[in-house]
Amino acid sequence: MNKNVYISAIILTYNEQDHIARCIKSLMDVADQVLVVDSNSTDNTVAICNQLGVTVLSTVWEGYSKTKNHGNQQAKYDMILSIDADEELTKELIASIVAQKTIGFNANEVYKFHRLNNYCGQWIRHAGWYPDTKVRIFNRQNTHWEGDVHEHLVHITPVQEKLLSGDILHYSIKDKADHIARIKKYNLLARKYPNRLVAFLSAVSTFVKLYIVKRGFLDGKLGYQLCIISAKAKIWR
Repeated sequence: MNKNVYISAIILTYNEQDHIARCIKSLMDVADQVLVVDSNSTDNTVAICNQLGVTVLSTVWEGYSKTKNHGNQQAKYDMILSIDADEELTKELIASIVAQKTIGFNANEVYKFHRLNNYCGQWIRHAGWYPDTKVRIFNRQNTHWEGDVHEHLVHITPVQEKLLSGDILHYSIKDKADHIARIKKYNLLARKYPNRLVAFLSAVSTFVKLYIVKRGFLDGKLGYQLCIISAKAKIWR
């Protein structure tokens, strides 16, 4: 049993002045160090971090995985809480993490949370967007990030995943234009479909899966918008 109960929270930033204060404040009761890895922001992100008294590490952007791994290695403690600047911990999740710290972290465990995504001002609970479970607390000695587009955690030794109660709130997409812009950005890096027919069939399949099977219709008008844009993304690829 690993009785080390200290946590370093790692946040990557680039021009996150609208979100970073909310994120940092939600970490104050659980993290023993908050390390912001900033890739040369040109707005007030760094100034806000300094006002809140957290450590800021300025670095060149090398992609999500490499930049996250760099931050993890610069952290003060082995137990890492990885969180995005546009996320915050709920009170229930804070209580769950504090309780786990009290009993200590198991060397053979990583800790995951449900993530609740905010889409255009509405919390989305269907369409495959919830619970959106993510491993977010791990020991850097046997875990690292890999992947260029959608980074993922790789564990050197076998681990058990433990779910902590409570959600991470993710303020993900602010409006329709933002959603389309993000999809087109990722499409530049994604594998392309061989022809229009395959893309069309994939689009239809995606819409049926998200809107009908995953019950996106229960999220109303914005649920439909989310599903139809996700389907169109297949054609844009």
